[in-house]
Amino acid sequence: MSADVLSDDFKSRLHLTTKTVGQERIRRALENNEDVAILSMFLPNATAERENKKFCCVMKDQCLLGDPKKTIAGTKKMEYKTRQWHEKCFCCVVCKKAIGTKSFIPREQEIYCTGCYENKFSTRCVKCNKIITQDGVTYKHEPWHRECFTCTHCNNSLAGERFTSRDEKPYCSECFGELFAKRCTACSKPITGIGGTRFISFEDRHWHNNCFQCAYCKVSLVGKGFITVEQDVICPECAKQKIV
Repeated sequence: MSADVLSDDFKSRLHLTTKTVGQERIRRALENNEDVAILSMFLPNATAERENKKFCCVMKDQCLLGDPKKTIAGTKKMEYKTRQWHEKCFCCVVCKKAIGTKSFIPREQEIYCTGCYENKFSTRCVKCNKIITQDGVTYKHEPWHRECFTCTHCNNSLAGERFTSRDEKPYCSECFGELFAKRCTACSKPITGIGGTRFISFEDRHWHNNCFQCAYCKVSLVGKGFITVEQDVICPECAKQKIV
């Protein structure tokens, strides 16, 4: 059994930036179709008047300046993917703090600061309940930090290791064998079956394949006929000699 590695795409979503200022930088951002928010300013001259009149803050009735069309010269504004805000209105939908020039994450038309996005949407480890940003694993469709995904008995890490489970709980092969596996009649060691180990069962006794031997001549009895004499299993030849 193995655990799947979680895709490590969360960190890559935290690199959106709002700090794009200056006409030349804005021009390059637009030409390159960069995923940035543009910070600019309402201009006072007649040339900018028509552009200013086109402005309408996305917040509308909830505009923090009281008027979504307010375009006071010198006031900063934010533009992101054809939508516009007053700089003060460009804030996290959860904590309501202005994004300013900090990183942010858009989701379904809403804007989140990275902290609130992590708290609301990030994958959390089922063991410690802390956010998994990278190198996690999944087990039975549940997410774990690699360091949290451990053997139920010995607490050794199971990430990248073979393991088995019992009652929905993961165990390393050694602990599983010691705690739950049948034991070989010949060597008394556990028969785990992990890794393709084959074994022989007869009545209420079990043997590893390489332990299933004649009690007298030690020849392998795997795939051969055998006879039981009290607690021993013996080959037909040794059985004849014993009877004689």
